Amino acid sequence: MSKSLDTFVGVAHPWMCDVMGHMNVRHYAAMFDDASFQLLGHIAGQDHASATGWADVRTEIDYRHETKAGSLLTIRSHVVKIGRTSITFEQVMSGSIDGIVHASSRTTSVRFDLAARASVALDEPMRDRASAFLVE
Repeated sequence: MSKSLDTFVGVAHPWMCDVMGHMNVRHYAAMFDDASFQLLGHIAGQDHASATGWADVRTEIDYRHETKAGSLLTIRSHVVKIGRTSITFEQVMSGSIDGIVHASSRTTSVRFDLAARASVALDEPMRDRASAFLVE
C-alpha cells in the first residue's frame, strides 16, 4: 500500500486566477483544506456523531510553479508525525498529467473536543490508521 493518499483532484478555473493570470493563493489554501478533510477523515473514521473535530494550529505553504487557468491538479497527502493529540501532514499539489509540483504544504492539526474546546488524545485505532500514511 502506498503511504500517501490521493486527497484532491480538481482544476484551476479562470475565476480563481488573479490579475497576474495565475491561481490566487486563497484557492491553493482552499484546495489544501479540502484535501486535509479527506486525509483526516481517513484517520478519524466516519463517526459523524462524535463531539470531536480537528483544529489546524500551523500551516506552511511553498509555492513552486505557476498555476494557470485550466491546470489539472492532484493533491497527495501523507503523515509525517503522530503526536499525543496531533497529526502533522504534508500535501503535494502536482499537475495531474505532467506531474509538475505546483505547491506543497505542511500542517499540524490537533484533535479537538468541540464541547470542552480543548485538545484530546488520539485513540489507538486513530493512531493505527494514521500510521498507515506515515512517511518518515
